[in-house]
Amino acid sequence: MEELFTSGRIVDLILVFVAVETAGLALLARHHAKLGPRLGPISALLPNLASGACLLLALRLALGGGWWGWIALCLAGSLMAHLLDLASRLR
Repeated sequence: MEELFTSGRIVDLILVFVAVETAGLALLARHHAKLGPRLGPISALLPNLASGACLLLALRLALGGGWWGWIALCLAGSLMAHLLDLASRLR
């Protein structure tokens, strides 16, 4: 278990869970149109999920000794997705 955390592979596992969550929400929204108004469109959740995924990728790179440029790119991607999410919520 310690190796899972010290190697950073725990982040890989969390990213898989985020992908499964995204797919599950998309399937739920698609197959249960009656829930649509309560759930809202899945597209409204994508910027939030993308922001979190980019932060997880940055963490994974940092734990794995990745190049700082890739880490910065992931953080910038997270910021852009977060700003997109905020802008959509303020409308």
